[in-house]
Amino acid sequence: HISLVVIGHVDAGKSTTTGHLIYKCGGIDKRTIEKFEKEAAELGKTSFKYAWVLDNLKAERERGITIDIALWKFESPKYFFTVIDAPGHRDFIKNMITGTSQADCAILVVASGVGEFEAGISKEGQTREHALLAFTLGVKQMIVAINKMDDSSVMYGQARYEEIKAEVTTYLKKVGYKPAKIPFVPISGWEGDNMIEKSGNMPWYKGPYLLEALDTLNAPKRPSDKPLRLPLQDVYKIGGIGTVPVGRVETGVIKPGMIATFGPVGLSTEVKSVEMHHESLPEALPGDNVGFNVKNVSVKELRRGFVASDSKNDPAKGTQDFTAQVIVLNHPGQIGNGYSPVLDCHTAHVACKFKEITEKMDRRLPSVSSSR
Repeated sequence: HISLVVIGHVDAGKSTTTGHLIYKCGGIDKRTIEKFEKEAAELGKTSFKYAWVLDNLKAERERGITIDIALWKFESPKYFFTVIDAPGHRDFIKNMITGTSQADCAILVVASGVGEFEAGISKEGQTREHALLAFTLGVKQMIVAINKMDDSSVMYGQARYEEIKAEVTTYLKKVGYKPAKIPFVPISGWEGDNMIEKSGNMPWYKGPYLLEALDTLNAPKRPSDKPLRLPLQDVYKIGGIGTVPVGRVETGVIKPGMIATFGPVGLSTEVKSVEMHHESLPEALPGDNVGFNVKNVSVKELRRGFVASDSKNDPAKGTQDFTAQVIVLNHPGQIGNGYSPVLDCHTAHVACKFKEITEKMDRRLPSVSSSR
């Protein structure tokens, strides 16, 4: 299982590209596709077929209609993929930061059209910010999809591909990525070129098509041998069962019978059962989203942002201060000692204060820093 986040400037073709993959390789049943195609045709939107599929899924999800999460999945010969965040979502950056988006890989979509690419990579565009965010948040693997190669200003041309590749490479290097390890795939998310098979329109391109590039990713190591850390996303009171905290196992293993300790408060109690998708589990591993029932604890004693851990193996504790490396994405004024931002750490949301700025570092040369 590999989780993906799709990033890039508005209108780069994120929805169409993602929609195409899900459409061709994924969990959307034929009936749903036919329904969407019919509706799209009635509205004269056939040109947006793939994006339309995604927009419909998104709209249904936002209206609170439960969407079978399989719709956000697709598979390659080697992996199962889950698209974590629907592209174009207005809370996208917030979602990325709050860590619901612990993606294993980012697909950076850039539009190749003349003027379009330049707008996306300009200081005002989102290409740079998204790439910097992905790296900062620990998404170490990336694939760049150079989209809209069918555009009349590009006409599947190699020169434009090389020009864009060179400029994006320069920027990704500044951010901290190693461009030599990143596939740059020229595609048309709309026409289907180099999406799930080689395109005849670009014989000059010798690299992998998009699905092939996805297959070359490294599967993430799931840290099940580390001490348990399970940040709570919510806590429910369920009739006849009791208190059920819910969250994703980040490290370690949770199983029934374990005495869990909740940081930062230090409350300990027995885990009675662990469930995922309404099925009881003998244990849950990193990456699993689970609910677990705890003994003799009321809903009022636990809240989002607490962290469940194993009382016998390095339990989670609160802290008053820590030293951090901070990257400033954008800020209108100066940041100095005493600055008071809100910190989002896993699911916790806490006001804090910069006690002392000890040094300034150069991102491109991490070994170089100037003391303050």
